[in-house]
Amino acid sequence: MPDKDSLRSDSDALNFLSKNHNKVPSEKLLRAGKILRNAILARAPHMIRDRKYHLKTYRQCCVGTELVDWQLQQSSCVHSRAHAVGMWQALLEEGILNHVDQELNFQDKYLFYRFLDDEDEEAVLPSEDEKREAEEELQETLLFLSQIGPDSHMRMILRKPPGQRTPEDLEIIYDELLHIKALAHLSNTVKRELAGVLIFESHAKAGTVLFNQGEEGTSWYIVQKGSVNVVIYGKGVVCTLHEGDDFGKLALVNDAPRAASIVLREDNCHFLRVDKEDFNRILRDVEANTVRLKEHDKDVLVLQKSLRPSSHGNVPAHFKYTVMAGTPEKILEHLLETMRLDINFADPDPALDDFVLMHCVFMPNSQLCPALLAQYPAQTSQIWLTNISINCGRSLLCMCMCIICAVLLKVYCADHTYTTIRVPVLATGREVTAAVAEKLGSTEELLLISLSILKPNDVSVFHLILCPSTGSMSSFELMSSKDLAFQMTQYDWELFSCVHEYELVYHTFGRQAYRRSTANLELFLRRFNQVQLWVVTEVSLCGTLSKRVQLLKKFIKIAAHCREFRNLNSFFAIIMGMCNPAVSRLTQTWEKLPSKFKKFYAEFESLLDPSRNHRVYRLTVAKMEPPIIPFMPLLIKGKVG
Repeated sequence: MPDKDSLRSDSDALNFLSKNHNKVPSEKLLRAGKILRNAILARAPHMIRDRKYHLKTYRQCCVGTELVDWQLQQSSCVHSRAHAVGMWQALLEEGILNHVDQELNFQDKYLFYRFLDDEDEEAVLPSEDEKREAEEELQETLLFLSQIGPDSHMRMILRKPPGQRTPEDLEIIYDELLHIKALAHLSNTVKRELAGVLIFESHAKAGTVLFNQGEEGTSWYIVQKGSVNVVIYGKGVVCTLHEGDDFGKLALVNDAPRAASIVLREDNCHFLRVDKEDFNRILRDVEANTVRLKEHDKDVLVLQKSLRPSSHGNVPAHFKYTVMAGTPEKILEHLLETMRLDINFADPDPALDDFVLMHCVFMPNSQLCPALLAQYPAQTSQIWLTNISINCGRSLLCMCMCIICAVLLKVYCADHTYTTIRVPVLATGREVTAAVAEKLGSTEELLLISLSILKPNDVSVFHLILCPSTGSMSSFELMSSKDLAFQMTQYDWELFSCVHEYELVYHTFGRQAYRRSTANLELFLRRFNQVQLWVVTEVSLCGTLSKRVQLLKKFIKIAAHCREFRNLNSFFAIIMGMCNPAVSRLTQTWEKLPSKFKKFYAEFESLLDPSRNHRVYRLTVAKMEPPIIPFMPLLIKGKVG
């Protein structure tokens, strides 16, 4: 007998099928389907033909595996077979491509699919003009489908009954859940549990009421696309929830009626739904697998039992307790005890790396070192000293010393003399003047002044001339695009390799609070701005239309090579420079750009798509082999994980 989950999921699937057949395809997707059909008939007409299977003939059909193979051969914007499946699924959802037995999901198998134009028995073949048009628009069409394909693939997986989801499906859902802000506070174990029970739900029309105030709570919702209004009787709309927000959880936790009504604010909203039974089961499992250590009736350490795969292939997975929260002292105590038990350090707690990297935020060295000394008392019977002979016959006692990063600084005085002081790299202006005053023995107030050098023919010397008046097109066009990209990558890598992980921590939490330098990171971020503004400056200073076109082509080529060298920082700096209004408004220049370069630029620009927490960027990076120079401004904002 089928279980309730299967019946519910089958009902959802049938509702989707009914909506799918009654739905009018969007013009853009209808056009995309026509372009793909005509391109296939122009390049590989054998793919669309009558096929026989089990003594039955299916008219004008394609095979799923052949469609995926063909798409992978046509464009580099198709990342994988799963990505291609999502692109075809986008057409299937709109009824532009159909399974011969009306199956809901596109599959990379020997299954038959038919284009909408071939449903008619008197379907006509495309003319030569239509084939030529399809050839011209194919790359743009594939780029469009590649952007919406991942969403379609996700919807396809979420529409499957939970019991029919493969391990690969669950991994895709789990990876998506890692980037939803409403779930950021949940452990990875809970997210994996949710991946197995989430259900996709969509509503087409704005104004649809999802549930009313006072009703019994039956589900928890996460907004995947669109927005909803939260309405309370007598108060009206109290707030609006957008993509990544959640609602409906309170009624499930407290087993209480709904505290507000939820109304769709716009058309075509998508939700991820967790039903009450699954929600309560996950909560029970989490609580059953959670251990809390209390002191004075307060939690000081929270551990969660989780299945952890072994790092050694021949050893089966096993359960271990992972740190979820706690006071710094108790977390440290637990991690050290775990390390003592794991003599070979073969299976360290994942929290150990986090603690080592982030301890400066909640447990600075002044607290960490005494705590470690308490755990590992020193052996006072041994003294680690070395006598080193020096020229004058005396001995020098050498001991470990703390190295302070300091620089020699020449400070010039008004009487044309100068003094030399040694100051830390992080010294402020006040500290520099104090050091100079001490060196000079001065009690007067000192001012630190910097001078700028003006060229002999500079005019309006009361303000700084920031930019050149002419571009470098004459020398720039003689340089190889690949060589330029290579040299940029070499320089960027030199800067990036100097950035320490702690600099990212200090930058995020405020370097002034830690009195630590983020000079390497600041220099690398400045490099991004320099490259971006270099593109804008060169194009803006170029006064000839034909030369501006050549310049755009040059920058697109350099960007392509930077991507080839896995230098995403300079790649995005160039693309964002070309997106700058000062460049993008040059309509005549862009019109003169050859269509080939327009397609390259459109593909590159699509990588900036911020939707689904920059999913396109994440997919691109996931395909690349290290070493990679990342898009640092995006990394700094914490947008990608």
